[in-house]
Amino acid sequence: MEIKTQLTKPYTKEEKLDFIVKYNHQKGYEIKEEKDRLIAIGMTDDEVKQKERERINMLSLTAADVERAIYKAKGIDFDDIIELVKDNPDIDVKALKIELKANNFYRGNPYVEQLGALLGYSSDELDYLFENKELKNDKLV
Repeated sequence: MEIKTQLTKPYTKEEKLDFIVKYNHQKGYEIKEEKDRLIAIGMTDDEVKQKERERINMLSLTAADVERAIYKAKGIDFDDIIELVKDNPDIDVKALKIELKANNFYRGNPYVEQLGALLGYSSDELDYLFENKELKNDKLV
């Protein structure tokens, strides 16, 4: 947390109320009254980014949502994905099959990132999928 702005004394009652409305009610900052000033405290840019990452990581889609999006974008389903990777020694195909049977896919699951990379999608494109239930771009495998 950091001080975003302050209102130093002397200030009128109206200036105090305006400050509170603007920085607490409108921007969501915490207001603290000190002996000689009012301060508005908010998250740092890094804290905001971390909180947003945590929110995105908790997003989930059903297996059907994910498979539908992949099929719409690439024309393949989960069975096709297994077929694509079956001979890749770097991929635990059995573990992938188990993950693909999950009822829900969480954005923060490392398998989601790996599967997305395998299909040629960036982390930002996967975030878009979980926000919008569709893949942004059609990409060929």
